[in-house]
Amino acid sequence: MSAPTSTATHSDLKPCTHDFKVSCGNCRLNRICLPLALENDDIEQLDEIIQRSKPVQKGQHLYREGDEFTSVYAVRSGAIKAYKTTDDGREQVTGFYLPGEILGMDGISKNTHASSARTLEQSAVCEIPFKSLSKLSALMPSLQHHFFQLMSREITEDQILITLLSKNSADERVAALLVSISSRNARRKLSATHFRLPMSRVDIGNYLGLTVETVSRVFSRMQKLDFLRVDNKEIEILDMQGVKNMANVAG
Repeated sequence: MSAPTSTATHSDLKPCTHDFKVSCGNCRLNRICLPLALENDDIEQLDEIIQRSKPVQKGQHLYREGDEFTSVYAVRSGAIKAYKTTDDGREQVTGFYLPGEILGMDGISKNTHASSARTLEQSAVCEIPFKSLSKLSALMPSLQHHFFQLMSREITEDQILITLLSKNSADERVAALLVSISSRNARRKLSATHFRLPMSRVDIGNYLGLTVETVSRVFSRMQKLDFLRVDNKEIEILDMQGVKNMANVAG
């Protein structure tokens, strides 16, 4: 399918307008997305193969499990949930993708997507046909190297999830997710301590292997400890070291 694009938001940046005419060269996310390692002339070549259209509405799919793999997708704004369907028909959330992040690489090995991807809110994405990207990567070693880095990061995120789910403590799981979102926001030059969670408590529980009630109890406990201020989906981290300690994360 053809997919859309837009810009990210920050207090000292222009607000996102979901302008699908924005190019890689002037996108505010290009410092963390595929153009990161490219010179201006090379960015123009990458820009030529990217397909854009209007924003994808909340709840729509970019692709479904079993669909033919043709493209990878760069999130421009909004948020996207990846999930697999279990044998008994239930959803199992496998990841959340935020602006500047690439998804869809699960289809590379078998030419079919191993999971589905659905928007959590109105989102804008760049669709990058994989055959064109492969040809371009062969001509641009820096682009190929950066794409391999993105693939490596995807593998690392999978390993982190496995480690996260192996933890016995619900506190550790929720805190680790908040630390992850915080660091990803920081990478996009957004606030690492004040952000809105795009996913529901149900999705958080599904992703972390916890009940909704347990997730809510952990948030309440973190508020009582003065680690967080929580207002529905709005999160303000008051004590980052306290959250990291709860997550059992160094630093």
